[in-house]
Amino acid sequence: MLKWALIFAIVALIAGGLGFGGIAGAAAGVAKILFFLFVVGFLIFLALGLMAGRKISGN
Repeated sequence: MLKWALIFAIVALIAGGLGFGGIAGAAAGVAKILFFLFVVGFLIFLALGLMAGRKISGN
């Protein structure tokens, strides 16, 4: 998901540099949404991993 966010961010930068404002804005919006979904997913899996590690170690 982070890979796609970076791809859309690059597309937005290129489109903005070439003067395609609508496409740049749309690509930047998609990149922002994908990035925040990645961050939320990362934090959820981090918390789950920490809880599972505590159960395995017995603390």
